[in-house]
Amino acid sequence: MDRLEKQLFTRQKVAQNEHDPEGAKVYWSRHAVAELVNDNLTRAEVEQALKQCEIIEEYPIGHRGLPDCLVLAKLSGTQPIHAVIAIDEAKDRIFVITAYVPSAERWHDDWQTRK
Repeated sequence: MDRLEKQLFTRQKVAQNEHDPEGAKVYWSRHAVAELVNDNLTRAEVEQALKQCEIIEEYPIGHRGLPDCLVLAKLSGTQPIHAVIAIDEAKDRIFVITAYVPSAERWHDDWQTRK
C-alpha cells in the first residue's frame, strides 16, 4: 500500500467508524487515550479531524508488525494534531497508537517538518 492509499484507507475507516455503533473500524491504544487526556482532546474530535488527515511520515514495517505512519490533522480546521496510525488492511481497521498536539519547540510552522 503506498502513501496515498494509506491516507485514503485511514480517512475511510474513520468515516465508517462514525456510522458503526460498535466502533469497529478505529481502535485506540491505552497510550493514545492517555495522551488525549493530557491534551484535553476527545476521541470524537480527533476522529473528525482524521477524516482530512495527511500523512507526513511513514515508518518501516517491523517495529510494530503493521505498516504505520504519522499524520497531521486539524481540529475545527485550525488546531494541528498529530497521530500515529497503524494500518490493518487485512482486518479492515486502523489503530491509533498515539495522538497529541505538536509543540512549536519540536515542529516548524507547517507542523509537518521537525526542527
